[in-house]
Amino acid sequence: MGSSPGSSRSKRAQLLRAVLPCLALTALGSGSAAAQSLTPDLFNPNRGGFASPDTLPTRRTAGVPQAPSDALPALPDPNADPLKARQRPAASRVGQVPTYGLPAATGASSSGYDSLNRKRQQPKLYPGQPKPKRPAGPGSPAPSVAPPASTLGPPRIAPPPSASANRAPVPAAMAGTVPGQPLRRRLRADDDAFGAIGDYAGSFLIKGGLELSAGYDTNPTRLNRPVGSPAYVIAPDLLVVSDWERHALVADLRGSFSGYTNDMPASINGFASPSPVEANRPDFTGHVDGRLDVTRDFKLLSQLRLRLATDNPGSPNVQAGLQRYPVYAAYGTTIGFDQTFNRFQVAAGATIDRTAYTDSKLTDGTTFPNTDRDFNQYGGVGRFSYDLKPGLKPFVEIQGDTRVHDQAADRNGYFRDSNGGYAKVGSSFEFSRILTGEISIGYSARNYTDPRLSQLAGFLTTGSLIWSASGLTTVKFFTDTQIAETTIPGSSGVLVRTYAAEVDHDFRRWLTAVGKFTYGTLDYQGQNRNDKTYSFESNLIYKLNRNIWVKGTLRHDILDSNVAGSSSQGTVMLVGVRLQN
Repeated sequence: MGSSPGSSRSKRAQLLRAVLPCLALTALGSGSAAAQSLTPDLFNPNRGGFASPDTLPTRRTAGVPQAPSDALPALPDPNADPLKARQRPAASRVGQVPTYGLPAATGASSSGYDSLNRKRQQPKLYPGQPKPKRPAGPGSPAPSVAPPASTLGPPRIAPPPSASANRAPVPAAMAGTVPGQPLRRRLRADDDAFGAIGDYAGSFLIKGGLELSAGYDTNPTRLNRPVGSPAYVIAPDLLVVSDWERHALVADLRGSFSGYTNDMPASINGFASPSPVEANRPDFTGHVDGRLDVTRDFKLLSQLRLRLATDNPGSPNVQAGLQRYPVYAAYGTTIGFDQTFNRFQVAAGATIDRTAYTDSKLTDGTTFPNTDRDFNQYGGVGRFSYDLKPGLKPFVEIQGDTRVHDQAADRNGYFRDSNGGYAKVGSSFEFSRILTGEISIGYSARNYTDPRLSQLAGFLTTGSLIWSASGLTTVKFFTDTQIAETTIPGSSGVLVRTYAAEVDHDFRRWLTAVGKFTYGTLDYQGQNRNDKTYSFESNLIYKLNRNIWVKGTLRHDILDSNVAGSSSQGTVMLVGVRLQN
């Protein structure tokens, strides 16, 4: 099929349009044409890589540093030694133009003004935390007047869930999260969660308690042949402590009354019984201590004390044929001072004491006076200590006294006025609060006006140790030595030594077990009589709350004497309740 004349003219016109521009460019060119050679610069991605650096119209002149952004950083060589790379000196910065500051709007997305108008990052809130209110914009009503920031305190932010997990909810007022509430003062940790809280009367803290117990005693009067009786014990106590910045006043009063429903036999084998018919016995120990802080290093000290008791059951001082035990009262006072010279401390005081007995009531209805046992004691004591290091304070203590009886001669014709004293050396210590206490040894002597009475002398030990073996177990140790009067003819006195060990263990905070062992020796000098006492005691205390405790006691006492017919044993079983506040 042939083409039409119109289509042939159209093809010729298009060919002419393409050839004419080429001829014009060839005629205008003044130089000969050359082909472009293939060089490595054609594959160089740097700026100006398609031309030689010497022919670049915008090449750098000498003395002008090249900007770091003009070339891409070189990739690290995988075959290079990293140790040599670290040892290679750093590139010199001489001649380079330093840049300071940060680029515009850096970090403005979280705070401040953002010139790029980016979306702000919202703060992350914990579950339950209130969302912050948006700031008031133009046209918003004026906010209400709020209290000053000093009254509201720092803003409170809800704690993360981990800080409040597994905790019982508490009122907002107790938790201290009420707006406008002042900060609560942190209370001191309570060592005894079931101890008495006490009440405040002015600036004095008062704690009181009352123990009521009942049980059975197999040998109340410690006879050689036991005679038992149901028993009950009433034991009140009172503690008053001042809460002052300076000075101090402490009153500690503790007493008990042991009652027995059965009477003891008035005679044994046709002879008057060595024990009273009524075995009831009172016991009270109280002291009031005062301290007046004159200056930081000088203090005035004083003490009032009272001891109310009877002779111990089984003692040879107990008369035969008694209706009840005679009661004695030993009371006195000490007035002294305490002066500190840097690490050296001096404490001294004067003592006055009196011991008085009530008359003995016999089973036949008569009375026997005990005025020959009444005496006054005048003395003084001094203590010199040095704070060698924190927790270690050695000391030396010296004491002297004079005893003057109301009657020159006793019931057996012996003159018992005497002079005596003691000297001891020891130390108080505290090792990491695990082992604390005081221990000392010394020598004591007493001389009597009656030449028939020999000198009463012997070594003495005094100490009090507390060992916190663990958070649940505490071990205590006590030792003491005293010189006591006696009515035995020919005996100058009694040298009494006592050793006691106690272990307290908490199975729970509300369940405590106490075990105690006591050993004592009584040396009646001049009569060759030696008595030994043993006591095994166990207590179980169940603490219902801070005000009510339930207590069970089991104690076994042994008196071993070298005198025939004077040894005895007895067991006490008591169950009671303690009320305290």
